[in-house]
Amino acid sequence: MLGRVTRSPVLDWLLAGDVSVQFRTHRDLLHRDVPTLQARIATEGDGAAILAARGPDGHWGRGFYQPKWTSSHYTLLELKNLGIGPGTPQARETVDLILAGEVGPDGGLNPSRTIRQSDACVNGMALNYSSYFGGDPERVAGVVDFLLRQRMPDGGFNCRFNRAGARHSSVHTTLSVLEGITEYRRSGHGHRSDELATVHSDAVELLLRHHLYRSERTGRPMDTEFTRLHHPSRWHFDVLRCLDAFADAGVPYDPRMDDAIAVVEGRRREDGTWPANRPYPGATHLPATPAGQPDRWITLMATRVVATYGRGRAP
Repeated sequence: MLGRVTRSPVLDWLLAGDVSVQFRTHRDLLHRDVPTLQARIATEGDGAAILAARGPDGHWGRGFYQPKWTSSHYTLLELKNLGIGPGTPQARETVDLILAGEVGPDGGLNPSRTIRQSDACVNGMALNYSSYFGGDPERVAGVVDFLLRQRMPDGGFNCRFNRAGARHSSVHTTLSVLEGITEYRRSGHGHRSDELATVHSDAVELLLRHHLYRSERTGRPMDTEFTRLHHPSRWHFDVLRCLDAFADAGVPYDPRMDDAIAVVEGRRREDGTWPANRPYPGATHLPATPAGQPDRWITLMATRVVATYGRGRAP
């Protein structure tokens, strides 16, 4: 079981935030089911603002993938991560539009009209939100089939594998696919379930071999940005997103997490909150927390990670 968090000023601060933060705090930190809070996400605060930005064509932005962050793709991922109800009609309708109209010649979801190879990272994220919002099982199974064909010999995924012959998995793509598999299995789908269980386990092992963010060859961070904490992370990898995904999937504690846990704990402020990093560039539906200021979402995720894995505690 995930570590339980006791009441504190930081917890009270989280519970004074947007209704989506309140819901996720009850769900992820206090382990309480509060359906009345979840229902309110669609009618007030950040969730309602995002839903109101949907166009008359049933899409956000200019369709499936443009522009980044305000397109239907990233908006659906953001709504899912807010914790909005899986039966939200607007989200379900847009998922249906994507699953029915964006299939490429290789069977994957593909927003490009010029690149024939579908992107494994995009499909991992799409598997995540389409499973959550109840997309058509046969069409979602097609996303699974595509992703399983993209699995690399080292156990992970790379969006350039079918385009440029990548030889090593990408932590960005591997984590996006891992999150998608977690949600697909949690939603009760049985298509190729044994294979997915193995793939999920192998993807976790690949990330652990890297201590989440270190080069296997040099031991140094693969990218210093991986040690900065972001929300929303979109497709980008960082140690907080990875540890939070592990906690969400019930991955047991492993000593190879310790370096990443230390990074997260080291970024905590004296008041017990965690600050925002500079956001990734691009237009967004919601304003970002200024860099260096305490951020409720990062604090929520980091608190769950520390409660789950701090001092070697296993889920």
